[in-house]
Parts: sequence; structure tokens; C-alpha cells
Amino acid sequence: MKPITAAMALGLSMLAVASGVQGASPPVPAQAVQPVRPFVPADFVVPTSVRTPQFQLSPLGPDKVKVDFDAYMSSIDHLQKTFTRSTAWPHKGITAADAMKDMEGEQARFVGRKSFAYAVLTPDGKRERGSVYVSPSPVPGFDAMVRLWVTQADYDGGFDAELYIWVKQWVQAEWPFARVAYPGREIDWQTWDAMVAAQKARKAT
Repeated sequence: MKPITAAMALGLSMLAVASGVQGASPPVPAQAVQPVRPFVPADFVVPTSVRTPQFQLSPLGPDKVKVDFDAYMSSIDHLQKTFTRSTAWPHKGITAADAMKDMEGEQARFVGRKSFAYAVLTPDGKRERGSVYVSPSPVPGFDAMVRLWVTQADYDGGFDAELYIWVKQWVQAEWPFARVAYPGREIDWQTWDAMVAAQKARKAT
């Protein structure tokens, strides 16, 4: 066996370094790392109590489980046709456990500043007239998506139109959004559904 000379040792060392570099993952360019944009700015104070002569808004959570359950279960057909356009919610098979899990989820998203769901209560807080949801938009070009519903009785009494007008003014005045989508209202459901489907298709490719 020939002795390893200094030149041979240097060559082996360079080969080892080259092999290590070749097997390593290339560094990610700084411009390729996109920070996650929060739904609302960190310094934005999210409304937690709003009162008007006709109603009050309060975050949905476990403490609202009964009034919320009573509200949507009183209007199953109405909400399936006008809000979800689906038999998935609400439906007659919803249990107390289902209702509580839903409220816990809404509370967690509110606390985490991911989305904000409100019960629309009577001034005395004893009955829920509907709900308002302020969420991230699944369609680019909008800072937020706002949806709302009211019970069948309140809808028949004209409250849906009144609440919608009030919510638009409230969001414009109190929330940090420049462009807001109101599906099923300013944008008809057919157009909105097509926009959502197109976005999903783009993400899938």
C-alpha cells in the first residue's frame, strides 16, 4: 500500500467537502419566504360588545350555546335555503354536544383572531335574533368576507334588511378592511360560488 501523501490527503478532504455540499439542501432565497399575513393587525382592538336600541352583538361561545341553538333550530328550512343552501346545517339531528363543540370552535377562532362570530341578541340578551360572521375571504381581492343570518320570524319582520344595512356601516366604520365581500348580497351566490371554485382550482394546480 502506498503511503498517503499531503497532496492525496488534500484531494480526499476536498472530495469530502464537495460530497457534503452536493447532498445538502440549497438555502431558500429570502424573497421566497412569505410571512403569513394576520387577518387583522396585531394592534386592532376587536369589538366584543356592541349595543343598539334594537339589538346587541356579543361573541359566540359556550355561554351562548342555548340561545344560539334555539335560534337556528327554530328556522331550519329558512337557513338551509337562504344561508347555507345546504341540508348540512342546521338540521334536526344536531345534539347538545354538537352545539357545544360548535360554540367552542367559534370561541377559539375568535380568541385566536382567525375569524369573528357574533350572536345578534335582543336588547335584554334573552333571545338570539341571528348571527354575524367576519371571516377571511376565500377569494383574492377581498380583505374579509362578512355573512349574516336572522331567524325566520325576524326575517319575516324585515329585520334581515335592517341588520344588513347596519352591519355594512359598522364594518366600514369599525373594522380595518378596505374591500369586503358580502356573499349572497352584494355578490349573488352563483357568482360567488364560481369565484370560490375557480380559486380552489388554481390552488390545486
